[in-house]
Amino acid sequence: MARKSVKKSTKGKGSDSIVNARSLEFLEKYINNASPTGFEAPGQQLWLDYIRPYVDEYMVDTYGTVVGIINPKAPYKVVVEAHADEISWFVHYITSDGFIYLRRNGGSDHMIAPSMRVNIQTPRGVVKGVFGWPAIHTRSAEKEETPSMKNIFLDVGCTTRDEVEKLGIHVGCVATFEDEFTILNDRYYLGRALDNRIGGFMIAEVARMLRENKDKLPFGVYFTNSVQEEIGLRGAEMIAHRIQPDVAIITDVCHDTQTPMISKVVNGDLRCGAGPVVSYGPAVQNNLLKHLIDTAGKHKIPFQRQAASRSTGTDTDAFAYSNAGVASALISLPLRYMHTTVEMVHKEDVEHVIRLIYQSLKGIRAGQDWRYIR
Repeated sequence: MARKSVKKSTKGKGSDSIVNARSLEFLEKYINNASPTGFEAPGQQLWLDYIRPYVDEYMVDTYGTVVGIINPKAPYKVVVEAHADEISWFVHYITSDGFIYLRRNGGSDHMIAPSMRVNIQTPRGVVKGVFGWPAIHTRSAEKEETPSMKNIFLDVGCTTRDEVEKLGIHVGCVATFEDEFTILNDRYYLGRALDNRIGGFMIAEVARMLRENKDKLPFGVYFTNSVQEEIGLRGAEMIAHRIQPDVAIITDVCHDTQTPMISKVVNGDLRCGAGPVVSYGPAVQNNLLKHLIDTAGKHKIPFQRQAASRSTGTDTDAFAYSNAGVASALISLPLRYMHTTVEMVHKEDVEHVIRLIYQSLKGIRAGQDWRYIR
């Protein structure tokens, strides 16, 4: 039976929704597609095809970061960035009796793996598999073994290594969890890899708004969907040197801390549905941060605050410390259950992040000097 697409309402409370039926269709397709770190090309093609009508030109770098550019001849350059890659697993070892052991590709969570279904990307196409786990009846209650990288494994229905290899599976193939995007209680977007393809979606919607509203900005805007964030901000490092921007506004996800088992003392007090989160920290340029906060106040966009300490852990750090220093700031989207198959973000927060980036861009002046010591 063919899977039915999501047909939920996109209207937010108290305001006209930015996300329309076409953009929601793109979001569903984009989230359901696999884009593991180092193998992002299929998702990047989807993103480029969507954003292409809203930009003047685009570029793709050697490792697959895609940049849609508005006003590319302008000397002053503003980056609006998200990252495109998702966590996954590398096939690491195939046993003689056909079981597969793995290595992480990014921060994949071994604790949630048992009984999950996976899609293994091979040169011949997708091969289905499952994370096996001993039945409760066969485990020792006195010495319960918990999932670890030493004992989780894939079962693809084979009994020998040769059978596995005949399916096209080899060491180095990547596997992602199988699931589908949906809308929960007409309130949350739910799915795998919202970290951070929801960011790619939001910046694409900003590009769409600029084009459809016929906004003319006096600088170049570089909508950047970077690869390889999950293994150390590598895509952002590369593209920052290529673009050499004057300003960078980064969007990523952060933790909603309202669910059980999360300490607010450790992780802060952040909530889905309460608006975008702005970060304080050394990588965040204070005048650019003030601009975001002032913009939120002017346009009545709710927002929250978090302290990032030494680093933000996002592509903000890569841009901030590139090219002798780039004025950079981070707008985060609260998310529940990060690095699982049931990541959740509030629809209204998505709308507010889009609005905040859009209005913040409109408030930047060409040639603006962000320094606060003169």
